Amino acid sequence: MKTWFITGTSAGFGRLLTEKLLARGERVAATLRKPDALHDLKAQYGEQLWVAALDVTDTAAVRRVIGQAFADLGRIDVVVNNAAYALFGAGEEADDEQIQQQLATNLTGSMQVIRAALPHLRAQGGGRILQLSSEGGQIAYPNFGYYHATKWGIEGFVEAVAQEVAPFGIEFTLVEPGPARTNFGSGLVHATPLPEYETTPAGDVRRGVSNGSFAITGDPVKMVDAMLASVDQSPAPRRLTLGREAYTKIRAALVQRLAELDAQQAVAFSTEIDE
Repeated sequence: MKTWFITGTSAGFGRLLTEKLLARGERVAATLRKPDALHDLKAQYGEQLWVAALDVTDTAAVRRVIGQAFADLGRIDVVVNNAAYALFGAGEEADDEQIQQQLATNLTGSMQVIRAALPHLRAQGGGRILQLSSEGGQIAYPNFGYYHATKWGIEGFVEAVAQEVAPFGIEFTLVEPGPARTNFGSGLVHATPLPEYETTPAGDVRRGVSNGSFAITGDPVKMVDAMLASVDQSPAPRRLTLGREAYTKIRAALVQRLAELDAQQAVAFSTEIDE
C-alpha cells in the first residue's frame, strides 16, 4: 500500500486517480480549492482519504499543506502534481491578469509543489513525483500559447531537478496526455477574441473548439491506469506519452526538430573559437 499526495482532485485526472487509488485500498492526501467536492469520497472512505483546501498559487499555503500532509500521514510515496487549466486565446488577445494567473497556477504553482515536497522526500529516503504535463509540453497549437509556455517550462524545470535529486532516490515522470474526454475543455479560460484573427490559424482553432469538430479519442480511465502502472516501473520513465494523437504528433515534431538541427550542423560548428 502506498500513500499519495495529489493536487487538483475536484475533477478530471485528479478525481479519477483519487477514486481508483481509494478503491484499491491505498491512502490519498487530496487537495483542491473547494474540499466540498470530495464529500462523497470522504463519507465512503473515511480516514483513508485526507483532504485539504489548497490553491497552488498561494506558496505559503503549498508549504503548509504539504508539511501537514507528511506530518499527519508519516510517509508519502508518490506526489502527483496535477492542478492546472488552459488560457485560450492568441498571444495578443490575453490580458495581463489572465497571463499572470496562468503562469502562477500551471508553472510557478507546480514548481512550488515540487520545492515543498523535496525536503520531505529526501528525509524519508526517496519517492516518486508524477508531473502532469501534456502533449502540449512538446508541441504547440494556435490559441494555446500561454498554456504551452507553462507546460514547456515545467518540463525544463523537471529535467533539471530530476538530475539534482536522483542521488536521494527521488524520481520524476512527466505525464503527457493527448486530448482526453475529461472536463478540460469546459475549464478553458477564454481571452477576448480580436476580429483580426478570425481568418488566421487562431480563428480556425477557435471555431473548432466552439463547434466541437476536434476529435477527442483519449480514454481518461485508461490514461489513469497507465499513470498508476508507471509508478511500479523502475527506473521511473522520464516521460509517459498517452494517446495515439499525442504519440503521433510528438514524434512528428521531434523528427522535424532533429532534421532542422542536423541541417544547421555546419553553421553551429563554425561559431567555435578558432584554435
